[in-house]
Amino acid sequence: MRRRDGPRSEVLLALCGAGFLLLNFPLLLVWDQPLTVLGLPLLPVALFVIWIGLIAALAWVSAPRTGRGGKEPRDAGEREG
Repeated sequence: MRRRDGPRSEVLLALCGAGFLLLNFPLLLVWDQPLTVLGLPLLPVALFVIWIGLIAALAWVSAPRTGRGGKEPRDAGEREG
């Protein structure tokens, strides 16, 4: 059996669902306040931070995992030598 590269579909669906919930109307009302962050309105800053967080989470789950010693895990079909 060949090992699949990349994240599992459940993780990708969870990230998609989290993005949908975080960027949807009811939760956006939390950030719609008359406040500023470094001179910028809070809502666009919050949208950008949520978006960057989702991208970072996707990059983290998509990164190849390394075994001990920093080497890639060996496939079951490979032989030594």
